[in-house]
Amino acid sequence: MLSFFFYPSMTYMLWVILPSLVLAGVAQFWLKSAFAKYSKVPIQTGISGREAAERILMAAGIPEVRIQPVAGMLSDHYNPMNKTVFLSEEIMNGRTPAAVGIAAHECGHALQHAQGYAPMQARAALVPVANLSSSMAMPMIFLGIIIQPLHFMAWAGVIAFALAVLFHIVTLPVEFDASHRAIKIVEQSGMATAVDMKGVRSCLYAAGFTYVAATTGAILQLLYFISLASGSGGND
Repeated sequence: MLSFFFYPSMTYMLWVILPSLVLAGVAQFWLKSAFAKYSKVPIQTGISGREAAERILMAAGIPEVRIQPVAGMLSDHYNPMNKTVFLSEEIMNGRTPAAVGIAAHECGHALQHAQGYAPMQARAALVPVANLSSSMAMPMIFLGIIIQPLHFMAWAGVIAFALAVLFHIVTLPVEFDASHRAIKIVEQSGMATAVDMKGVRSCLYAAGFTYVAATTGAILQLLYFISLASGSGGND
């Protein structure tokens, strides 16, 4: 069992590292490819990401939500603490399907917040728990495995890591719902044509898959930790 902590075991490499790397690689390739393609194609309605965000927020009756620039590529996000949609320069000023789609997605989070969307509230409540659990899990599993009288700590570490995995799982419906809202609003409002919507969907589906990849990797790691704690894995 000590092999995991000093060098990656074959089991860990084959069942955790390799699948996680493949999924993450596919997710990043899909996202970058979709964004590169649809951030160069002008949207036929001529609307910018900022203009789309302003229209969505006004139509939803939440004009108090601010729109602010943020540095970094694909660093766009919504901060519920100060009710602000942060858009990168390429999204803020871009007049492309990618810009409008991503801006609408972040506004989707603002709508979730305003409407008290339960999964978003659950994710917010899990943030401090997940941060603490993820930092405690590995040391607890390590001590529980190498010091047999403290084996109970290994299972405590597994439970702590499971809470961090739960955060990943709860994130999925939050992100999928925001994208669903974005696609519906952009399409029904006329901010994008049928041709434009192909690019909007492609970018949002690609972004959504990155969360699926991250969650899958976290679940695989949790299963491996369970096998270590139960003594059924990590001895190869």
